[in-house]
Amino acid sequence: MIDSLKIAVILPAFNAAKTLEQTYREIPHDIVDDVLLVDDASTDDTAAVAERLGIHTVIHSRNGGYGANQKTCYALALARGADIVVMLHPDYQYSPRLITAMAAMIASGHYDAVFGSRILGGGALAGGMPLYKYIANRFLTAAQNLFLGAKLSEYHTGYRAWRREVLERLPLGGCSDDFIFDNQMIAQALWAGFRVAEISCPTKYFPDASSINFRRSCMYGLGVLRTSIEYRLSRWQLRRSPLFAEGPKLPVVSAWPSMTVTEPLTGAFSVAEGQELVAEPA
Repeated sequence: MIDSLKIAVILPAFNAAKTLEQTYREIPHDIVDDVLLVDDASTDDTAAVAERLGIHTVIHSRNGGYGANQKTCYALALARGADIVVMLHPDYQYSPRLITAMAAMIASGHYDAVFGSRILGGGALAGGMPLYKYIANRFLTAAQNLFLGAKLSEYHTGYRAWRREVLERLPLGGCSDDFIFDNQMIAQALWAGFRVAEISCPTKYFPDASSINFRRSCMYGLGVLRTSIEYRLSRWQLRRSPLFAEGPKLPVVSAWPSMTVTEPLTGAFSVAEGQELVAEPA
């Protein structure tokens, strides 16, 4: 805890068996109260490694996508009483040692969200980020700052900390179940007026670190531009985008026992707010 605020770290995982233990060992357990992992139907031993480490684990019975994984992660963290939720990739690409700093920035009361930026400090290329991804990152970030009226150094980091109230208020149920979920969530947070900060974060690119291929990167980039344009048109009241309107929020779910199997919490929730999602024990 920090200032009596319960801190949860969520690990959206897919085939992370080789890097999960190293990531978990560097989490600052002196201040982190809960570590939760959602295994999105991995084909390796991710769930077995998580069980051995004592991580509270949920297994999707089918692969729902990166966004669907996060929806389950966030819903479970809220169900277990988290006040601050830090999303960390279990592929050891981001340093877990920064969790304390990110959570403290939210606990200070000054910020509602904190992002670990690979661009601040200039370490992205030194950490092995492919040149084409770096160039795309800079171009897309510049475009989003223009359309969204913000001044972030990057919108594409997978290292984020959120205040509980943000997760409860944003209509995350209407966001994509794919990689663009991350970007849509930031746009929604800015739309709602939440206070966002960044912290410099070193990054590592290596064979076992997760990374989407060139084709999916292009699809992601087009999705980013679409989200940004929808945001600006909605601000000008020229278009009504469901992303920036009242929509389905994360369902209120029960705090499942460890190692449960459930369907991904996709965008079309069949669970009404306030009801429990029934999960079958593994």
